[in-house]
Amino acid sequence: MIRKEFIDIVTNTGMATLKELRRLSMGKEDEINEFELLSMPYFDENKFAKICSERFSITFIDLRNAKVPADTLGTMKKRLVIKFRAIPIQKTSTKITMATFDPSVIAEATKELTDVYKKQIEFILTNISSWRKLYAGVKESVDDLINNITEVTANSANEDSVKAEDIPDDVVTFVNRLLAEAYVKKASDIHVEPYERVFRVRFRIDGNLVEVAQPPKSMMAPVLSRLKIMSQMDISEKRKPQDGRIKLLIGSHPIDYRVSSLPTLFGEKIVLRLLDSTNLQLDMTKLGFEPKQLEVFKEGIYRPYGMCLVTGPTGSGKTTTLYSAIADLNKPDTNISTAEDPVEFNLEGINQVNVRKEVGLTFATCLKAFLRQDPDIIMVGEIRDLEVGEIAVEAALTGHLVLSTLHTNDAPATVTRLLNMGIEPFLVVAALNVIVAQRLCRKICMNCREERKVLPDELILCGFAPASAEKIKVYHGKGCEMCNNTGYKGRLAIYEVLSVTPKIRELILRNASGDDIKKQAIRDGMKTLRMCALTKVAQGLTTLEEAVTNSASDQL
Repeated sequence: MIRKEFIDIVTNTGMATLKELRRLSMGKEDEINEFELLSMPYFDENKFAKICSERFSITFIDLRNAKVPADTLGTMKKRLVIKFRAIPIQKTSTKITMATFDPSVIAEATKELTDVYKKQIEFILTNISSWRKLYAGVKESVDDLINNITEVTANSANEDSVKAEDIPDDVVTFVNRLLAEAYVKKASDIHVEPYERVFRVRFRIDGNLVEVAQPPKSMMAPVLSRLKIMSQMDISEKRKPQDGRIKLLIGSHPIDYRVSSLPTLFGEKIVLRLLDSTNLQLDMTKLGFEPKQLEVFKEGIYRPYGMCLVTGPTGSGKTTTLYSAIADLNKPDTNISTAEDPVEFNLEGINQVNVRKEVGLTFATCLKAFLRQDPDIIMVGEIRDLEVGEIAVEAALTGHLVLSTLHTNDAPATVTRLLNMGIEPFLVVAALNVIVAQRLCRKICMNCREERKVLPDELILCGFAPASAEKIKVYHGKGCEMCNNTGYKGRLAIYEVLSVTPKIRELILRNASGDDIKKQAIRDGMKTLRMCALTKVAQGLTTLEEAVTNSASDQL
C-alpha cells in the first residue's frame, strides 16, 4: 500500500495523476505497489529521484549495479523492509546505511530503526528499479513467517479427543517454527524422530539429511500429537501407519505437507514432504535437458500415440519431468487423465486421480477406467507389474499417448525390465517412443564458488576426453552463510534420453542385452548420464564428486 505522503510527493512532480495513484493505494499492506509507477507513461524514475534528492537534501545513488552481501540484506526483517521501504546496503559496528525511494518515510523510519538496532541509521535515496532489484534479494526470515501461518485444512473430529488448549503454546510455536524454517531453507522433507534417549528433527535439503533440532524428550508426545491433529490423523491410533495432509498459508504462500506416521520402537516417527506449487518447474526448457535431448524428448511426447517412460530412483525428479510434459501437452482440445500415488500438485485442466488400494482403486483399475473415458493422453504414476504394463502397452497401441515411470538405473535397462515383466518384445517395439533416465545433482553455491585444481589424469579417469582434460576448469564451493557451509545450493537434473530408432528396435526383437542396446544408443547419438553430468561439471554448475556419484551405475 502506498503512503499518502508519497502520493503527495509524486503528484507534486506532475508525473502521475491523483486518480492513478489512488488506484495503486488500494493494495494490501504487504504489497509494494510503487513498482507499478515504472509502467506509467509519464513517470521518469531517475528524474523523480533527483527532484526528491534536491527537495529533501538526501544523497542520490543509482544502485542498479550494486552488489550487497546477503548478510547485510538480511540485517532487517522483511516486514520492516516493506513497512519503511528501506533496505540495508552497508553496516558497520556503529552505523547502518539504508536505501529508500520514498523520502517521506525517513523521519519515522530513522527513529524506530534506531531503537531497534541501537545504531546510527543513515539514509540514501535511490531509484525504484535499483530498490526493486535489491528487494528481490531480501529473504523472509523464520521470525517473519512464524506468526503468519494459517491452517487451510478444516479441523477434524479427531480434535475432540485432544483439545487445542491441551497442546502447550510452546509446542505450537515450536511446530510452527519447524514448518516455517523448512520452507525458508527449501527443505523437501521434515523427519521427526523419537529414540530411546533423544528426540530429533532433521531436514532433507538438496537431497541430504541435516539435523536441525534436538528438543527435550518431554516435548515428544505433544509435538507428535500437534502434527497428527494438523494432518487430521487419528491421534488415538499409535499402532499402525497413517497418512495425512496439512495445508498451510505461510505468509501468502500456499504450502502442502504430505504427512506419514510410522510406529517405531520408541514412538511414532513422522515425515512431512513439502509440496510447494510455486517451486514446481513446468517449463521443460529449464529442467536441465541439453538442446538435443529436449528435441528428442519433445518429439516422443508429441507423437499421437505410443509410450514415453521416465526412469530413475525415488527423489530424482521424475514427477517434475512428467508434470512439465503434461503442462506442455495440455490444450483445450486434449483430454488428459492421470493416476498418481498420491497426487502431488493440482494441475488445472487435467483429470487427476488418487490411487487408493484399500478400496480397490489401483493403477490397473484406473487405467481400465481411463480407456472408457475417451482419453487422448494418459499418465500412470508407475508401471509396477505385468498387469499395469500390459494395459499401458495396449493403450499406447490403440491410439493413446501414455506417460509413466519405472525404477531402473538407466534408459537401456528399462527395455530389459519391460521384457522381464513378461511383455512381448514385438509389443515393446511397437509401443515405445522414448525413454528418459534422470538423476539430481547438487549445484555449486555461486556465492562461494572457486576453482579447484584437478590433475588431467583424474579427469580422464572420470570420463573426460584427453584433449578436454587439459583445458577443463573444475569448480567447487568452499562453503558460506548462503549455503550453510555445504558448498552447494539447489539441485539440477542430468538426463539420458533414448530414442527408439530402427536399430534399437532390431536389438529389442532379438532380445539383446541392455549393454548392447546402450552401445547402439550411444552410436545413435545418445548422451549417457555420465556424459551429461560431466558437461555440467565443464559448465561450472556442479562438482566432479556429484557428477561421479550420481552417474555411478553408468559404465562408459
